Amino acid sequence: MHVAVLAGGHSAEREISLNSGKNVVVALKEAGYTSVELIDTAADDFMVTMATGGFDVAFIAMHGAGGEDGAMQGAMETLGIPYTASGVLASACGADKEVSKLLYAKAGIPIAPGLALEVGDEVDIDHIVEVCGERCFVKPAVNGSSYGISLVHEPSELPAAIAKAFAYGDKVLVEKCIEGTEITVGVYGEDDVRALPIVEIRKPEDCEFYDLDVKYVDPTDIHRIPAQISPENYARAQELACAAHKALGCLGISRSDFIVSEDGPVILETNTIPGMTDTSLYPDEIRHTDDMTFPQVCDSLIRMGLRRAGIAC
Repeated sequence: MHVAVLAGGHSAEREISLNSGKNVVVALKEAGYTSVELIDTAADDFMVTMATGGFDVAFIAMHGAGGEDGAMQGAMETLGIPYTASGVLASACGADKEVSKLLYAKAGIPIAPGLALEVGDEVDIDHIVEVCGERCFVKPAVNGSSYGISLVHEPSELPAAIAKAFAYGDKVLVEKCIEGTEITVGVYGEDDVRALPIVEIRKPEDCEFYDLDVKYVDPTDIHRIPAQISPENYARAQELACAAHKALGCLGISRSDFIVSEDGPVILETNTIPGMTDTSLYPDEIRHTDDMTFPQVCDSLIRMGLRRAGIAC
């Protein structure tokens, strides 16, 4: 089987995606695949390469715009190439944090109070504070790896934070800052999904939130598995992660981030293609299972993609 591992691209997460792709290539070779090729989707002849390269399946290891938002999934469907993980609609819904929140709310998953702003909207600071409070997060509605995100402490900081977020897209989300323990919950499976061991994010003392500088350091420094939260919140977070996976229509894998507040877990977002580098959260969760390895998961994702395309495997 000839496998194309798609990585890179033009998004702000390009380098992270390339590292994810390289890690996936190693994992697939460990799983027994002998014809695996890393393809940078930013190449000018990318579509020609995919159309003429004789690939049986594409493993999408991309993050951010153009890779995780349904665009690459649509390109593979146009070319008739089976691909891994979520389809076009689920990817698009998962990438847009505002749309995701609407689907979470419909599914009964607790969300943080917030509002969305689009380019050209009048910014009403008083209304934002009324909805989100003075201490809030401002982030691009479609992006990942904490690019363009700011923690606002007082209203005077909002204009600069909003401008920063708009540099990464034409829609911005402002959300109330929920206090509590930050966790992330991976989900794996096809028809019968399961939640992986929960990771507790332990921020360095000089870091206010889990930002880009922290996300890709040695996981032993910041990841605590299993998370030190109550059994009730642990079970609830796993339940909600599976519910978010299903609400978005994901396939194979996802990873949802939560804040465990005094009232229980509150969802922040779902990644339909979690980071797959050596230091990423999802592979770390897999390492803490008793019955799966990262190569096995990568292999199974290919098989799921082939079955979705109606190909027996």
